[in-house]
Amino acid sequence: MTYRISGLDPAPFPPLFALDDAALAERGVKRMIADTRPGFPCRVTLDDAEPGQEMLLLNHVSVPHGIYQASQAIFVSAEVAAAANYCGTIPPALDRRILSLRAFNGSFDMVAAELVEPGAADAAIRRLLADAAVATIHAHYATRGCYAALVERA
Repeated sequence: MTYRISGLDPAPFPPLFALDDAALAERGVKRMIADTRPGFPCRVTLDDAEPGQEMLLLNHVSVPHGIYQASQAIFVSAEVAAAANYCGTIPPALDRRILSLRAFNGSFDMVAAELVEPGAADAAIRRLLADAAVATIHAHYATRGCYAALVERA
């Protein structure tokens, strides 16, 4: 079973980077400068920012409705031209972290979940997608619970 993990479309984010910190705060967004690597996983590039790179920390709705309706914090990097696209492989930011994989059916009901160690996500994703009831998998960074990525069948 092949799968695809794509970063978020970067188009909505450049206008936010142009705002000052007070205007960002009014929108519930915080500007940060990466000071470690790994440590600031970008939801567009699906890799960790380099130290000194400007980031925004903001809320993202990952499950729009239903019992498991959810929104979590995400980081996005400045000046990213295109979303990352990984087919059948795990992006760097996900591969180096403990993940919570949450499998949803088409109605956003959670039908399965797994906690996976660094380097073990590929096998777990393939196992979860072997179940025809699974429409998508949402990956979260287990320690802070931040939304990492959407996994879809390719």
